Amino acid sequence: MEKQRIVSGMRPTGALHLGHYLGVLKNWVELQEDYRCLYFVADWHALTSEYKDPSIIAASTEDIVHTWLGVGIDPDRSIIFRQSDIKAHAEFFLLLSMITPISWLERNPTYKEIREELKEKDLGTFGFLGYPVLQAADILVYNAHKVPIGEDQRPHLELTREIARRFNNLYGKFFNEPQEILTEQPKLPGIDGRKMSKSYNNAIYLTDAEKDVTQKVRNMFTDPAKIKKNDRGNPDNCVVFAFHCVYNESEKPLVESECRAGSRGCVDCKMAAAARINESLMPVRERRAEIDKKQNLVLEMIEDGNRRAKAAAEETMSGVRKLMRI
Repeated sequence: MEKQRIVSGMRPTGALHLGHYLGVLKNWVELQEDYRCLYFVADWHALTSEYKDPSIIAASTEDIVHTWLGVGIDPDRSIIFRQSDIKAHAEFFLLLSMITPISWLERNPTYKEIREELKEKDLGTFGFLGYPVLQAADILVYNAHKVPIGEDQRPHLELTREIARRFNNLYGKFFNEPQEILTEQPKLPGIDGRKMSKSYNNAIYLTDAEKDVTQKVRNMFTDPAKIKKNDRGNPDNCVVFAFHCVYNESEKPLVESECRAGSRGCVDCKMAAAARINESLMPVRERRAEIDKKQNLVLEMIEDGNRRAKAAAEETMSGVRKLMRI
């Protein structure tokens, strides 16, 4: 029995951080066991926000693929490819845009949220408004069965299903209505307590050296009411404790009780968290170091992924053209 297909992508807009790993990549690795996975570098999507200076896209594309391989994405079990190399994505985006009502895009709940988060960028473009249609094309061009997403992305996938239903109603039943695989996204803040983000310069990156991770943890915000080592603290107001919850789960109760009792100082707490984070990153660093030595093999792997993705996409587009009589 053929495995069901999963499609997912990431925008190449800089180095990947711990939030990317816990929220996306860890799940990608696990899904390889049971599904036929297609993972792509979403460089056209990156243009929606980086169109003024797209140099970061090319620079980041190679880096994030190396990171994917470092965390355990296996090209023998998954198709890894670059979106812009598969021109069927653009053709299908154009065709789907002809049947997608503008009102569907304007009601997208994250449209205003992302514009607010990236308010330093001019996102008042057709490309940004229409990116959910390109997203639908990315998924439907491989007739995906499922898509791994976080809870906040459910409206996006529902829009993809609406577009698939509209196509099926207009031209005949052809597409699956892809279902979500909801992934738990641990609440891992940036070192300043805000959402971990490249834009906020508060992230711990998967490529950070051990000493850099340790220094970033040293700079983390702690409970402002705990000034002296023996002061009673409130872990709920401490960024460091959030990292203990993820990377030091077995000792979390002890860390919490000692903080509240005033028997654990913030410096000791930070060093323990840094040690756990570095321990978790050690195998990723080692695999990434080996991958970085094999640049030509990685490029060949991407070309092979492009070839396989192109064949799958063209099979879909052949059926689409026939149904649409174009």
